[in-house]
Amino acid sequence: MPLALVALAVTAFAIGTTEFSAMGLLPQIAHGLDRTIPQTGWLISLYALGVVIGAPLLTAVAAKLPRKTVLIGLAGLFTLGNLLCAVAPNFAFLAVARLITGLPHGAFFGAGAVAAAELAAPHLRARAVSVMFSGLTVSNILGVPAATLLGQHLGWRAAMLVVVVIGLLGAAAIARFVPQLPSHPGAGLRSELATFRSGQLWLALATVVFGCAGLFACYTYITPTLTDVAGFAEGSVTLVLALFGVGMTIGNVIGGYAADRALRPSICAAFLAMAGALGLFALTAHNRWSAAATVVLIGLAGFATVPTVQTLVIHKARTAPTLASATVQGAFNLANATGAWLGGLAIDAGFGLTSPSLVGAGLSLLGFAIAAVSWSVDRRTPVAVADQPLASGPVGAEPAGAATAAG
Repeated sequence: MPLALVALAVTAFAIGTTEFSAMGLLPQIAHGLDRTIPQTGWLISLYALGVVIGAPLLTAVAAKLPRKTVLIGLAGLFTLGNLLCAVAPNFAFLAVARLITGLPHGAFFGAGAVAAAELAAPHLRARAVSVMFSGLTVSNILGVPAATLLGQHLGWRAAMLVVVVIGLLGAAAIARFVPQLPSHPGAGLRSELATFRSGQLWLALATVVFGCAGLFACYTYITPTLTDVAGFAEGSVTLVLALFGVGMTIGNVIGGYAADRALRPSICAAFLAMAGALGLFALTAHNRWSAAATVVLIGLAGFATVPTVQTLVIHKARTAPTLASATVQGAFNLANATGAWLGGLAIDAGFGLTSPSLVGAGLSLLGFAIAAVSWSVDRRTPVAVADQPLASGPVGAEPAGAATAAG
């Protein structure tokens, strides 16, 4: 595995840890700053808002800069944001710091996904993207439980300081191991925005918003479902969520390999699998063992979609892919908000804690339908998307010369 991809994965690990561990540390933060749990929950929303704002804004600002410089700068901004969180003297300061911390999230994953694809041969691009995202998935197995445990014993500030150290390591690793990846000569805000004229790109983003909302409709309410329906003790939920992270990691790897062999079929299959796993959970959630097993399947199917749709968007915006790739992260956060809202409506309507998984199954099927329509449109075009080189081209590799099963 190229060390450049490992360097990107280390920073992705730090970002995943700081994003998800805050949910587990809400009681400690609320107690330390004399706020209620609902008030402290605003910190989660502010981080997501930072992702949505920062993805297009920072990508546009850095459009003409060399990609390595951009990646180091984004990793540095993320690390600074965490440091500000760790030393925050009051809640207002912490709220602003969480917003700052979220700003580079989408832009980093957007630029990082493009860089990973450029570092790989054309037939290995999706796998390279999945390696970078493996840092995010592994953070749910190791980083989030460890940060939560550390925060419970030494305080939430200690957990954030550890993330600062990991962020510094990631930035240093990028500086050391990622080669120079200059921007395309025609790169700029105008060329990046021009890619959004593509109807296929909008279909790909719609697939993310509606299809991945299915995952978040279920996952948002997974803790009360595991305790109140499956019968897990509160102390055991962390272990089950770690199993979800295991499923995410496996699905991320499978998705990367499958996408390199047949991109469009892999996307459709992933959303069908996610719909099946979410529908199954409504039945298996009533037993601890079957619930835990299904949680793994949900994580596997859910994250099999990530490298596939990310790679598709990169291909569809191949002349200026960075902004479009970063926009995917905004689409994921919109999917998060949409899924959580619709799942909550089902619970409020009196359908029970298993109803969000059924809502999620329906949303995943909608994502499959949009992906299938997009695939049908693609089949009418004479050139497969994976045959086209990216704006800068893969480092050390020639453009693909033969058609692949991408579209």
